[in-house]
Amino acid sequence: MSPATKTIRQKPDAVLTDIVDYVTKYRIDSKLAFSTARSCLIDTLGCGLEALEYPACTKLLGPIVPGTVVPNGAKVPGTQFQLDPVQAAFNIGAMIRWLDFNDTWLAAEWGHPSDNLGGILATADWLSRNAIAQGKPPLLMKDVLVAMIKAHEIQGCIALENSFNKVGLDHVLLVKLASTAVVGEMLGLSRKELINAVSLALVDGQSLRTYRHSPNTGSRKSWAAGDATSRAVRLALIARTGEMGYPTVLTAKTWGFYDVLFKGQPFKFQRPYGSYVMENVLFKISFPAEFHSQTAVEAAMTLHQQLAKAGKTAQDIKKVTIRTHEACIRIIDKKGPLNNPADRDHCIQYMVAVPLLFGRLTAADYEDGIAADPRIDALRDKIVCVEDKSFTRDYHDPEKRSIANGLTVELNDGRKLKEVVVEYPIGHKRRRKDGIPLLEAKFRTNLARRFPTRQQERILAVSLDQKALEAMPVHEYVDLYVI
Repeated sequence: MSPATKTIRQKPDAVLTDIVDYVTKYRIDSKLAFSTARSCLIDTLGCGLEALEYPACTKLLGPIVPGTVVPNGAKVPGTQFQLDPVQAAFNIGAMIRWLDFNDTWLAAEWGHPSDNLGGILATADWLSRNAIAQGKPPLLMKDVLVAMIKAHEIQGCIALENSFNKVGLDHVLLVKLASTAVVGEMLGLSRKELINAVSLALVDGQSLRTYRHSPNTGSRKSWAAGDATSRAVRLALIARTGEMGYPTVLTAKTWGFYDVLFKGQPFKFQRPYGSYVMENVLFKISFPAEFHSQTAVEAAMTLHQQLAKAGKTAQDIKKVTIRTHEACIRIIDKKGPLNNPADRDHCIQYMVAVPLLFGRLTAADYEDGIAADPRIDALRDKIVCVEDKSFTRDYHDPEKRSIANGLTVELNDGRKLKEVVVEYPIGHKRRRKDGIPLLEAKFRTNLARRFPTRQQERILAVSLDQKALEAMPVHEYVDLYVI
């Protein structure tokens, strides 16, 4: 006969209390973190505006029930939708992630911390509109930046030492966790309620990475983060009602997260929560490509120019060798048919072949019309990846955090071009001086896709001014993006 189960309620897991204490007590005083968060905000919203040009994205947007009216609801930038905060979070989150062009964090687990903006902005806007309706002060955009910095930190610090992909779980788990924490704080949850909310995010079912990998790669990877950040808002609202939590959701024997989903291993931490992640986040500036390939695409663009100067084209290529890091090979080294845009933007061979052929890589280059060009698959078959262990070490080195790729082209006539190596992409912290002007130019381009000139100018005037942005009420800033 087995012993009776002990029913004594235990103290919350330290991972839960550490997150809650950080969210409620830690004061962000890093000027670099705030300025980077502002850049992150405009880049993230710009990515969402570009996604509105794609029907595959826009078909998912709007209220769940057509015609639903939500007084003082959250508005969705670039649209006329005003929704409840849960559905608004999904809308904004799906737009942000659709083209795989927003920021990235690479570590033991990778992901896109700005995915959290879906829940943060929707909740802040909804709270602000309701505050104004009740004669109370609204939230300010500084509150949004603080929430972004803290969500980045939670997601990124957990990702540093813990690989969810190696156990088959998707990184949007961390979006749900981080969004729940910062949105819960924004909603005014007590410490106990916040611990309950974070526990609910972990006890929740977690997404598999099925939709990111062959043979099932598909468009869910473009709205999975929207789903996660909207789920976070829902869980935080549930916790606000006083709904109980599950204090040992991670450590409970047999039934806890560690035993069920993490092979019995506890989370490991490299550093305490601060503002490190926002300060070091990677921006996708030049190419809408999975981040492990960014430097390879940049190298391919250089080689395209070299081939043109030599009077050669991609048809003269016999073989391309990509010297790379282990994570790149594990995630985006693909052979065989690519079935849709989501498949193509996670194939390094495709993302290198297009710039070698055409001297460009845009979101449109993943669509069926371009992919049907037989020259792309012909060149893909000539591209191979090999791991350089020093690249892998530098990828994990917290002082470097490089994402290196080196491309060597062999020609049909027997010549071999000098290898082109790019260690740090233009969006890396080490290249901020060069990158930020390009990031702002990207934002201007994305604003022009959706708004007339005067509206673009109003958005730019406040978005490029740190003090003006931080002091602006959230609902007034969001209103700038309404069409």
